[in-house]
Amino acid sequence: MLVDSHCHLDFPDFADDLDGVVGRAQAAGVGVLLTIGTHISRYDQVVKVAERFDNVWASVGVHPHEAGVAPFADLDTLLRLAEHPKVVALGETGLDYFYDKSPRERQRESFRIHIEAARRTNLPVIVHTRDADDDTGAILAEEMGKGAFTGLVHCFSSGPDFAEKAVNLGLFVSASGIMTFKTAEALRDTLAGVPLDRLLVETDAPYLAPVPYRGKRNEPAYVAHTAARLAEVKGVTMAEMEAATTDNFHRLFTKVTRP
Repeated sequence: MLVDSHCHLDFPDFADDLDGVVGRAQAAGVGVLLTIGTHISRYDQVVKVAERFDNVWASVGVHPHEAGVAPFADLDTLLRLAEHPKVVALGETGLDYFYDKSPRERQRESFRIHIEAARRTNLPVIVHTRDADDDTGAILAEEMGKGAFTGLVHCFSSGPDFAEKAVNLGLFVSASGIMTFKTAEALRDTLAGVPLDRLLVETDAPYLAPVPYRGKRNEPAYVAHTAARLAEVKGVTMAEMEAATTDNFHRLFTKVTRP
């Protein structure tokens, strides 16, 4: 079995095809899906998807793109919403200095609030970082010094230094379809150095479809292609990659009921 540790099933891209998307994922051996919150105002839609399917779970959070837009991610709201039985993580949160859609200080404040919520709930925090690895790493290290928390860097596309820092802090690293792209040799080299017991796989659907679907709408079933490429990079069998990434997911997302 495989797990898609990060997708966006509440997005309009899937509105007319949700049953088919989840069904195709199951047929492809993807037994668990985690649909990700990006905005407090969309919390109900995200949770409704998780409630509709036994094998779909949800997170609650505010994407860094939305960190400057009301409603902001206040701690009390995150703690309250995380009590839902199908909400198993905080985020996605983090820093995005590539698009800079929200003020950077606002992104950093939101990031720290999510980490505090993760610490208090014992749920993992899902970290987004783009062109912001220095600040992301500094915040993670500083916050870890205040008290331990768990989490992962999703859609990993950074270099070996940041990967090492994340692993040393106890975080997991999630590989997306990006690592299957022809131009992603440096990323594959970095992922080769990440311990197998810290790796997860994801789609970030509807975005970033892996080869051979690049340029098309992504969906959870396609995570199998990312896992197969990652297995090649790590020098293990597909069965070993399936077992490792699924075990890793359930070690991290302890609130998820394992099938």
